[in-house]
Amino acid sequence: MEYTAATADQILAIRVNAGIEELAAHDRFAAASPDMVEAIVEGIGQFAAGEWAPLNRLGDQQGAVLADGRVTLPAGFAEAYRAYVEQGWNAISGDVEFGGQGLPFTLAANVIENVGTANMAFGLLPMLTVGAIEALSHHGSAAQKALYLEKLISGQWSGTMNLTEPQAGSDVGALRTAAVPISEGEHAGKYLIKGTKIFITWGEHDLAENIVHLVLARTPGAPAGSRGISLFVVPKFHVAADGTLGARNDVRVVSLEHKLGIMASPTCVMSFGDNDACVGELVGHENEGLKAMFTMMNSARINVGSQGVQIAERALQQAQYYARERVQSARAGAPGKDPVAIVEHPDVRRMLLRMRALTEGARALLYYTAGQVDRGALGTLGAQARADCLVPLIKAWGTDVGCEVASLGVQIHGGMGFVEETGAAQHYRDARIAPIYEGTNGIQAADLVTRKLGYEGGAVLIALLADVARAADGAAPQLKALADDCIEVARWMADEASLDDKLAGSVPFCTMCAVAVAGWQLLRQVGVAEGKLAQTKPVIAGYFNTHLVPEARGLKAAATAGAGLLYALGAEALAG
Repeated sequence: MEYTAATADQILAIRVNAGIEELAAHDRFAAASPDMVEAIVEGIGQFAAGEWAPLNRLGDQQGAVLADGRVTLPAGFAEAYRAYVEQGWNAISGDVEFGGQGLPFTLAANVIENVGTANMAFGLLPMLTVGAIEALSHHGSAAQKALYLEKLISGQWSGTMNLTEPQAGSDVGALRTAAVPISEGEHAGKYLIKGTKIFITWGEHDLAENIVHLVLARTPGAPAGSRGISLFVVPKFHVAADGTLGARNDVRVVSLEHKLGIMASPTCVMSFGDNDACVGELVGHENEGLKAMFTMMNSARINVGSQGVQIAERALQQAQYYARERVQSARAGAPGKDPVAIVEHPDVRRMLLRMRALTEGARALLYYTAGQVDRGALGTLGAQARADCLVPLIKAWGTDVGCEVASLGVQIHGGMGFVEETGAAQHYRDARIAPIYEGTNGIQAADLVTRKLGYEGGAVLIALLADVARAADGAAPQLKALADDCIEVARWMADEASLDDKLAGSVPFCTMCAVAVAGWQLLRQVGVAEGKLAQTKPVIAGYFNTHLVPEARGLKAAATAGAGLLYALGAEALAG
C-alpha cells in the first residue's frame, strides 16, 4: 500500500493545539502565516511520501552495512537525503544568522514527524542533528557556532550524541571516556579524547560530508559522577577556520549493533583515540556537560515522542488498508451469509477506532508540547515550565502509543501480520526502541514525579491539570474526573508520599496525566475541525473520552499504592 501523509490532521493540530496563528502574531515568527504553514505541511508530506517512504521496506530488508571501516546505506538513501538538504527541510527552524529559516519549532517538529512516518530509521538522521544544533546554539562559543551551525542547520553535516558506554547507560555519571588538555602544537587549547561509546545512532555513514560528534567525557581531576562530566565537539573530519574539511580525525566505527528493528539506522560502537590523536574542543565550561546534555535531550525527547506518533500513523494506515481489502466471514447478525470486508466486524472496528484515537490523541499532545516550547522561546510567562512538564508525557506515553498501535496493526492482519511479507511486523519491531532510548519511559516518569512535580512545589503541573479540568467541565465528565484524579495524586505525591512511593507510582501517574492532556487537546479540535475531519473528529474524541480516559482513571490505585509490595521480596526471591 502507498503511504499518504496525515496532512489535514497535522494542520488541525498545528492550528489548534500549537496555536500557530498566535505564535505568528509575534515578530520573531511572523513568517509563519497560514499560507506558509499549509505550504510547509503539504510540501514535506508530499516529499516524505514520494522520496523517503519507498525506501522504508528496502532499508529494513538490507539495512546499513559496515565494511572496511565504512558504513553504507541501500541504494536510494544518498539521493533522498541530498534532496532533503537541497530543498531546505532541515533548516526550517534554524537560526537565520546561520542560514536557517527562523520558523517555529512546531513546524520543524512537523518535518520530523513526516520524514519519520515515511521512514522511521532514516528519520533518525535529521533528528539527531537537531540535538547537536541545540547544544551548540545554547552552549557553544561564537567561534564554534560560526564553524559548525551553518552546515548542521542545512543538513550538509549531520550530528550525533555520544553519551552511553558499556558501563554507563542510564547512569551517565559512570562514564570513563577521557579528555586530556593539549598544551602545545596546532591543537593547543583543545583536548585529546579517548574512550568507547555504544548505541550511537547514525554514528558513521556516507550521506553527509562530515559528522559532528558531541561527546561526553571526563577531564583530569574532574569530580566523580555526573558533576564531573564535560561536553566536547569531535568532528569526523577536522575543520579549518575557513570551514574547509581537513584530515580524518582519530574516531572510527568498530561495529554495528544487530537490532530488532530500525535496520537502516546504523547503531554504532564508536572508538575515540585509538591512535591517541582524537582531537575535540570543549563546549561551554568543564564539568558542565550535564547541563548541555539536557539541552540536547529535551528536543530529542519530544522528537522521540513524535516517533510514537510516526509509527502509529504508519501502522494505522496499513491496518486500515488491509481491513478494507480483506474479505472474511459474514457479519454477525446480518440477514445474508455473504462474506464482508473485515472492517465491518465489530472487533476490527474497535481496534481501528482505538488506533485512531491513540494516534490522533498523541499527535494533539505532540503539537501542544511544541507550541509551548515556542512560547518559551518567546519568553511567554510560564510556557517553558509547562513545556518541561509536557516533555515526559509526550516521550513516555507517545512511544507507548506507538507500540500499542503497531501491535494492534499486527492483530488486524491476523496471521499475515506475523509474517514479514505484509510489512506490519516491521512497524512493530521498529516501534519497540522508542520507549527505551533518550531516557527510558520509566526515567521519564521518574523525572515527572521528582524534578517536574518539584516546579513551584507542584503548582506548575497542577495548573496544567486544572486547565484540563476546567475545559472538560460540562463537556466531558470522564475527562474532568480524570483531571481531578491527577490533581489529587499530584498533591499526595508532592505533600505526603515518600520518594520510593512516588517512584513506585510514577509510570501509572505519567500515563494518567498524558491521557488527560491528550483528551483535552482532542476536545479542543472537535468544534473547529473542517472537511472530513468535521465528521470523524467528534467520533475519535468521543471514543478517546469514553474508552481510553476511563482506563486511565483505573490507574489511580496503582499510582497511589506505594512501594511496599515492590520491596516485600528480597532481590534473590524476586529475581533469583
